Amino acid sequence: MATSSALVLFSGGQDSAVCLAWALARYERVETVAFDYRQRHRVELDCRGVFLSKLREQFPAWEAKLGEDRVLDLGVLGEVSDTALTREQAIGFAESGLPSTFVPGRNLVFLTFAGAMAYRRGLNVLVGGMCETDYSGYPDCRRATMDAMAKAMTLGMDRSMPVETPLMSLDKAQTWALADDLGGGALVGLIVEETHTCYLGDRSQRHDWGYGCGTCPACDLRAKGWAKWRAGR
Repeated sequence: MATSSALVLFSGGQDSAVCLAWALARYERVETVAFDYRQRHRVELDCRGVFLSKLREQFPAWEAKLGEDRVLDLGVLGEVSDTALTREQAIGFAESGLPSTFVPGRNLVFLTFAGAMAYRRGLNVLVGGMCETDYSGYPDCRRATMDAMAKAMTLGMDRSMPVETPLMSLDKAQTWALADDLGGGALVGLIVEETHTCYLGDRSQRHDWGYGCGTCPACDLRAKGWAKWRAGR
């Protein structure tokens, strides 16, 4: 087992791209995994390969650390999830008060499969882009949930399985600042051009902060975070 290694949950979105750079700056060996759960914005999966290829080209020091990448088929999650992220329906709020984009159990399932992969691959740490600062109120993005999952996986696999969440206490402006600190304008530009976060999967419109419909909750967060970061520079 490597003395310093991580498996990054890299969806192809902006947050997970920053987390990947964060992991590459800290660990000797980094692998990546994504999940196809028939998400409405599956275009993010198409972006991943381009982003990883250009990351290797533009950051040779990180290229030497970046290992295998996998996409796992979790279509069954989409089958049991009647949400605005897995169905063609309007984005709003459910009776529970949570956004209709909430996919119950999504991060719990993701972490379980990632933990199993890390166990098999001999990787020490899981890294994810979960955040409870300016987010949509998803309960499976909270630090308490991550701690509970880490404890459960540690007990269930009989080996330490920590879950690192570098963005947990950052707002979106601070996340852009972190990207800039990690890789400067080159990394920021790469994230803007080659990642995807819009819930509707719209890549027909290019904004200063990246591609998206410009109106969904994810786009709204990105736009506000970008503006705040740029104004504070």
